[in-house]
Amino acid sequence: GSAGKRRLTMVLAAAVGVLVVLAGVFFLTDAGRAGKGGEAAASPSATAAADPGLPPGVKCAGASCTGKDAEAMGCSGDRVTTAGSATVGTAVVEVRYSRACGAAWGRVTRAGQGDEVVVRAGRASRSASITTAGDADAYTPMVAVKDAAQAVACVTLAVGREGCTA
Repeated sequence: GSAGKRRLTMVLAAAVGVLVVLAGVFFLTDAGRAGKGGEAAASPSATAAADPGLPPGVKCAGASCTGKDAEAMGCSGDRVTTAGSATVGTAVVEVRYSRACGAAWGRVTRAGQGDEVVVRAGRASRSASITTAGDADAYTPMVAVKDAAQAVACVTLAVGREGCTA
């Protein structure tokens, strides 16, 4: 009796949770905005442009990732490794690499306001700065690479000290 009611309550709670998540995804993505002003309908979504051979959730690969945010394109999380790091003062600069996306980016942690991180791969480079007091982390947009060894990340501290990954 009581166990059956408890099980039914758990199943109903799970179903409601799934519906809430789906509604949130719908309203917070282009799918939910397509009917509002038509702006999403006028431009193709990143998902539609993604290579069908990419892992689920990955929205770019190689050159199409250059200049884009790794997290937004599905290249971070369990798809990323740290390919190299260096410490400059208290700041740690890293080259982050996603094989799934064929791209790398720079990340700086334990940094301060005015510190800048740059990632370079060949002639391509992207940068990011800590602009808000109290922030300690920043990461650059991605650059396309064939492998992690092609990318170098450097940090320039506001006090003028510099350092790069090897």
